[in-house]
Amino acid sequence: MPITTDEVEARVVRLDASAIKEARTILFRAYKHEPTFKYLFQAERPGYDQRVRATIRELCHLHFSLDQEVIGLTLDSRLIAVALVGSPVVRLDLSRQFAWRMRMLLTAGSESTWRYIEYHKQIHKVLPHGEHHELPLIGVDAQHRSLGYGKQLMAAVEEVCRENPASSGIALDTGNMRYISFYEKLGYRIVGSVAVGDVTESVLFKSF
Repeated sequence: MPITTDEVEARVVRLDASAIKEARTILFRAYKHEPTFKYLFQAERPGYDQRVRATIRELCHLHFSLDQEVIGLTLDSRLIAVALVGSPVVRLDLSRQFAWRMRMLLTAGSESTWRYIEYHKQIHKVLPHGEHHELPLIGVDAQHRSLGYGKQLMAAVEEVCRENPASSGIALDTGNMRYISFYEKLGYRIVGSVAVGDVTESVLFKSF
């Protein structure tokens, strides 16, 4: 499926585990400066980048191991954007994912691991009831931002999600105020919020 911007053309792809390294790199760069991640993984302490890398790595590994959808945009065979898409029938309770939790404890540390698990629980408390997709991680490579790729990645994600007739829509969350208007323009509405330290994490939903 070709996608056109004012600049160049991108292609939508469904990714498999062979793309996990590229996907992790894009997501790390997308999230390391986000206020929620700065709080959860204690940006003021040494080793912050390592803790974020470890978390992104383990979340991607878990996502692929559960055969969840991963949608990307490529230019000249190079991945420039990626979205992890959670199935409506898979509701992860990270506290029950023993292997994931142990790897996180060893790499991200105990405090960051439990902060992330608690954050995950609080987000799920305010999500709409019923079956719907979730976007746990989404990012566009820094060199390709502000060119329309974020909008077009979301359009591709929505197209994939609509293939499942049981899904009532898509949920996501962000603690970055500048992204809220972006999502609202795409038809998402705020359905709740969660305090993450001094950050307000907004939970948004778009129904089909």
